[in-house]
Amino acid sequence: MMFDAIVVGGSYAGQSAALQLARARRSILVIDGGNRRNRFAEASHGFLTQDGRSPGAIAAASRAQLMAYPTVEWIDGEARSASRTVDGFEVTTTGDARYQGRRMVLATGVVDRLPAIPGLVERWGRSVFHCPYCHGYELNRGRIGVLAVSPLSMHHALLLPEWGPTTFFTNGVFVPDDEQQVQLDRRGVMVERTPIDRIDGEGADVVLKDGRVVNLAGLFTMTEVEMGCPLATQLGCNFGQGPVGSFIETNEFKETSVAGVFACGDAARTFGSVAMAVGDGALAGVSTHQSLVFRDS
Repeated sequence: MMFDAIVVGGSYAGQSAALQLARARRSILVIDGGNRRNRFAEASHGFLTQDGRSPGAIAAASRAQLMAYPTVEWIDGEARSASRTVDGFEVTTTGDARYQGRRMVLATGVVDRLPAIPGLVERWGRSVFHCPYCHGYELNRGRIGVLAVSPLSMHHALLLPEWGPTTFFTNGVFVPDDEQQVQLDRRGVMVERTPIDRIDGEGADVVLKDGRVVNLAGLFTMTEVEMGCPLATQLGCNFGQGPVGSFIETNEFKETSVAGVFACGDAARTFGSVAMAVGDGALAGVSTHQSLVFRDS
């Protein structure tokens, strides 16, 4: 069958987009690979009515509500390729199943690439984080670390003292200049220039190359991000360059440079959270629906 829209990605942005279309009684196919970006976190914060709830529980509850609409179909699997057809778009999934849709919504998310420090990956989402708005409050004003990955880490270092006394680990990749050092001093940020050997302990204890151990309540760092799947590139969507990687460019209605293809969530913005993804998806869903009404009627 020809769906009105195929939504690739069934996390918060994708489900939010699909919900708007379902409520307009449009036929929707959601294709989801199951790899939510925040799957390693025990709890999600900053989203009204869901603050402190586990990410998996939020996603499961929203899926149950979405699937109550009779025009929605869901496939658990990866979308491997996408192309334009005469009537819209075709998506091929794992196992070479093919599906057609008049519109596409890309909510494919991103993949985080962490600095290559032993012990860091294992603590990602538990005691090592990237977003203080999502995880800073729960550290209860304990000692916080910021791991530098580039000069952009200055932003992290200046922001984090809101949540607790902060140590900035430059780790050989960044040296604050005189003006930056003054800014750090004003914010009460301690600068640690000794390189890191590993992250250890139950929390995020930083073991330095000289043997010293800095006990932390939590460690924050920026990641490099990559697209969660190749569909946007295959379709010819334009990309922009953000502070930590590329993202799919969209207009104010969340439509990409390819007519009929919309994008939302972390793949289409430079900063992400559950609340922002849901809002982004809602706008993409409404815009997708209106394009079906006003362009195809």
